[in-house]
Amino acid sequence: MINFTIFFQEQQRLLRRLSLENKRYLYSQINWKGRCTLIIGQRGVGKTTLILQYLKENFEVTSSKALYISVDNPYFKNISLYEFATDFEKYGGEILFIDEIHKYKDWSTHIKSIYDSTELKLVISGSSMIQIHAQEADLSRRVRLYRLANLSFREYLAFRGVLEMRSYTIDEIFENHLSIANEILTQIRPLAYFDDYLSEGCYPFMLQDDDNYSHLLMGIINQILEVDLPYVTNINFSQIDKIKKLVYLLSTSVPLKPNISKLSVAVEVSRPTLLEYIHYLEIGSLTNSVNQQARGYGVVSKPDKLFMYNTNLMRAISKQADIGTQRETFFVNQIKSSLYNEPSLLNENILLDTHGDFRVLNRFIVEVGGKNKSFKQIENIPNSFVVADGIESGFGNKIPLWLFGFLY
Repeated sequence: MINFTIFFQEQQRLLRRLSLENKRYLYSQINWKGRCTLIIGQRGVGKTTLILQYLKENFEVTSSKALYISVDNPYFKNISLYEFATDFEKYGGEILFIDEIHKYKDWSTHIKSIYDSTELKLVISGSSMIQIHAQEADLSRRVRLYRLANLSFREYLAFRGVLEMRSYTIDEIFENHLSIANEILTQIRPLAYFDDYLSEGCYPFMLQDDDNYSHLLMGIINQILEVDLPYVTNINFSQIDKIKKLVYLLSTSVPLKPNISKLSVAVEVSRPTLLEYIHYLEIGSLTNSVNQQARGYGVVSKPDKLFMYNTNLMRAISKQADIGTQRETFFVNQIKSSLYNEPSLLNENILLDTHGDFRVLNRFIVEVGGKNKSFKQIENIPNSFVVADGIESGFGNKIPLWLFGFLY
């Protein structure tokens, strides 16, 4: 029988220094009573904290029913995760929280065996979404998957202690933006914080280490490109620098409408291989693609427009980030992030539009721009809106850009 004392001692040490004050939006959306829950998200978005907060809030510190482990602990190099779980159940365990699951070889096989052979509840998290994507299909019948996005502008303000405010649906913002904005404006001046958010506000570790924020982001980018991507694609290391050039181009250009033929020549890979790389960059939360029409989540055809995943990544890579691209990147990020866990057969949450920039939920036509952006491009088009940066409050069909940071 495994000696669990050291694991409970480590758990108690983690919980003692854990605050319950700032909880990510996903905390209240998860069905924690489910048999097997998988939480994925980019490194640094707060998955570990979210799990530990639930544990601390729902179990006595002396309870032996719930245990948190991180399988990047060297201990798990020499022991079967399945055997550890079955022994934990014999010890009286009821729920096992497993962090950094992607670092355990053949993890999906072990999770399936634990699920099928025990009565344990499992809460699993992993940061390498590319690696997890490669194995998660094996667990589709057993696991409820949740994806945790980067901080919204609303969460950033809450984490900074500036403003506590509920989130709003997309429909609420389009239909009631004036009253919502005015309510917020009675408490803060959002534009005073918005640029800081765009620069260094998308990840909770901003609270601990402002000085090294950009360096930490570059570490996340390099981990995805140098470790996660090769793990799944068997990409030659010599190709990684070329993929990095593609990512740099995304961070400095106007929204990229990729010419796959030219890019594949530049990167010196075949067209299908390049499309596969672009697909995995999106899975890894380095990019966001938006298409002209709804498509499956496959790699068959090229994305019509490519953005960096968020503006923090853009600014960490380059100080030359185009302001128009930043506005659209923020808008796409907040819309997509707010709807990650909504079930859908086809992804029609946000598409490119022939009249405006975007079509949201197949109902709202949106043109994104600066404070002086006019309706000229979308005039006389029903249900069309200008989403403008640099304004505190809108009027009619003109909505402040920052307000879409209150979607989750």
